[in-house]
Amino acid sequence: MSSKNVLIISVHSDAERLGPALATAYADTATVAGHNVRWLQLDKLNFNPVLPGYRNAPPLEPDLQAAQADLLWAEHISLVYPIWWGGVPALLKGFLDRVLLPGFAFKYQPGKKYPQPLLSGKTAHLLLTMDTPPWYFRWVYRAPGLQQISRTTLAFCGIKPLKSIMLGPVISSTLPQRQRWLQQAVKLAQGL
Repeated sequence: MSSKNVLIISVHSDAERLGPALATAYADTATVAGHNVRWLQLDKLNFNPVLPGYRNAPPLEPDLQAAQADLLWAEHISLVYPIWWGGVPALLKGFLDRVLLPGFAFKYQPGKKYPQPLLSGKTAHLLLTMDTPPWYFRWVYRAPGLQQISRTTLAFCGIKPLKSIMLGPVISSTLPQRQRWLQQAVKLAQGL
């Protein structure tokens, strides 16, 4: 197994939450396996998540410039985020809006219907937490917060989602359940 450059992107850094515990387990496992790991905790970055449109896009803040450099460096990305109202938290959506810009993540092509992906060759794991039972989220709601990230964001930019895990309901989970979920994060990282 060769060493990979792994970028972990998590929305929250609060140690009391399940998401940061999953990201920590994933990062620790990848590091022990010899991978190079960087971690972006979005709630610790200094940036405006509002994109007023591509024509009026503000200059990238230093934290977003560094995030773009990390995305270029990464061979594999692990996204850890909660599902809120069926979708992704505004902070994650704003981050993606601001960093995955034309000319960086994709390129419009004259005379072509679809842009050219510019982040091809990268892979991703998605770790989602939710208070909805995952089977209900997938089969009744049709997993909008997963589809939005895996298909219409990552795949659009050329990043290939390999595996996603949906964990929940968190609100009523027990300690043994959470420990099993942490083991799922470890197993994902072991498979890099």
